[in-house]
Amino acid sequence: MELYCFGESGNAYKCALALTLTGTPWKPRFVDFFNGETRTEAFREVNEMGEVPVLVDGQNVLTQSGAILLHIVSKTWQLTGNTPFARNEVLRWILWDNHKLSTQIGTVRFLMNFVPADKRPEGVVPFLQGRLKAAYGVLNAHLAQRDWMVGDSVTIADLSCCGYLYYPEPFGFDRKDWPHIDAWLDRIAALPGWKHPYELMPGNPSDRA
Repeated sequence: MELYCFGESGNAYKCALALTLTGTPWKPRFVDFFNGETRTEAFREVNEMGEVPVLVDGQNVLTQSGAILLHIVSKTWQLTGNTPFARNEVLRWILWDNHKLSTQIGTVRFLMNFVPADKRPEGVVPFLQGRLKAAYGVLNAHLAQRDWMVGDSVTIADLSCCGYLYYPEPFGFDRKDWPHIDAWLDRIAALPGWKHPYELMPGNPSDRA
């Protein structure tokens, strides 16, 4: 499989990590996002939405991290719930992550770290950080009495929700403020094969320095 990705993309990281933890052979295809590659006609022929990640599996081309994670599960039968209800719970948390967590972190992190201060829309960062604080509270409370998001082992729900939380750039999240999230991130990082996003995928801020 080939994953269109770049190191700064938390959504691509979710998919790269799932491929790695399942032992699925894959190779990264670096996308030069910061020089506008996703806006080119050539890239839009690969993904009409103009977004990363993209997974190419033979003749199949998949986009959107949640769909890619589900595809990896369908190919490997790893990182999934053990019952139909558990699998629905996995999907529930992926949908929650996409709506409440990752999308908003991605926006805040991008504005705070990759957009000049004078070009940031006024009020957007603090507004989203307020919404994110509520989301962190939901996640922290959910993990208070459990090791994993669903069931008794890691699933793609964990990989979806953790996707942006290992990045070093500031976006208003401090692990020490959320002890159950902090312990959970340590558990994920202790899994065999885990790597930091900047180690797992090509491209990171230092490459552009």
